[in-house]
Amino acid sequence: MKAARFYAKGDVRVEDIDKPMALQPDEVLVRNKFCGICGTDLHEFADGPHFISDVPNAFSGASIPAILGHELSGEIEAVGADVKHLRPGDRVAIQPHMGPADGYFGVRGLHFLGTRGAATGLTWNWGGFADYAVMKAYATVKMPDGLSYEQGAMVEPAAVAVTAIDRSGLEPGGAILITGGGPIGALAVMAAHVAGAGKIVVSEPNATRRERIENLGITVVTVDPTAVSLGQFARDNTFEGLGFDAAIECAGNPRAITDCIKAVRPQATVVLIGLTNAKVEFTPFDLITRDIRLQGSLCYPTTLWPRIYSMIESGRLPVERLIDETISVDDIIEKGFQPLLDPSGIKMKILVQLNA
Repeated sequence: MKAARFYAKGDVRVEDIDKPMALQPDEVLVRNKFCGICGTDLHEFADGPHFISDVPNAFSGASIPAILGHELSGEIEAVGADVKHLRPGDRVAIQPHMGPADGYFGVRGLHFLGTRGAATGLTWNWGGFADYAVMKAYATVKMPDGLSYEQGAMVEPAAVAVTAIDRSGLEPGGAILITGGGPIGALAVMAAHVAGAGKIVVSEPNATRRERIENLGITVVTVDPTAVSLGQFARDNTFEGLGFDAAIECAGNPRAITDCIKAVRPQATVVLIGLTNAKVEFTPFDLITRDIRLQGSLCYPTTLWPRIYSMIESGRLPVERLIDETISVDDIIEKGFQPLLDPSGIKMKILVQLNA
């Protein structure tokens, strides 16, 4: 079977490897259909490794070379002896985080926070940019009949956005600032809309992405942070000039983090999704005196998939609007990674189609 495997920075190879055959009692074999290219995949390719390692993972034993891809949907081809809730032919979307079920975070459905665990497409032996993947059955969730495989490949990034909105404390009618108009920022707009936001403002310097956000079919205001002071914008456009009720930072940009803190009201929550190792300038005194909460948000609880399914089925989370095109795994570098890494690029979401 074909698989896109990471070897080193800038070195991802599409190779023919053996199809997995043997299953543990709690595993399933998935015939992959679609897998989205995530910012995590791009970071591993452009300047990694970050999560991927040449040291075998303590839970899975996986190491370089690693099959990339964790935003995937597919069809069950075979199940292990102990698997009762899935059967061959079931259409599924993958929840990519796995770990010991009896661990402190495992019982809470937060495997990604545990000391032992693995993630599909990074630290697990299998990933979405391949024809087949072996998954733990508890991380493989049957999809409703009304969802397409393309929508199924968007469930994982949608879960990231929905969790961030949950953690922001946004209430119906509230005003929210979202910095970064990429795929996660766009999904955060959708999730904020589902949550009943009264005002949604997106800060994004790329004019094409601002236009994409404006055309989602959701009432949203976009601003260019290179031309507008977000702090002043918040004072001019929120109740009593107090600032936004919540902010979601999706760009991984130090200036954007600072802007979020300046633009929210007292007792607001600023949720950080965008990854960065850069230093950020803010004053702890300001956080304390305004009672501001900074909240990191990397992933989601493993129980979230049915809720995301319902949001998509209802039409209120139209994730398919973000998909620009689907490509072959053979073209993953030239037609996938490279266009998405272009800072002036216009692509929002590219899916890789497997077993076409």
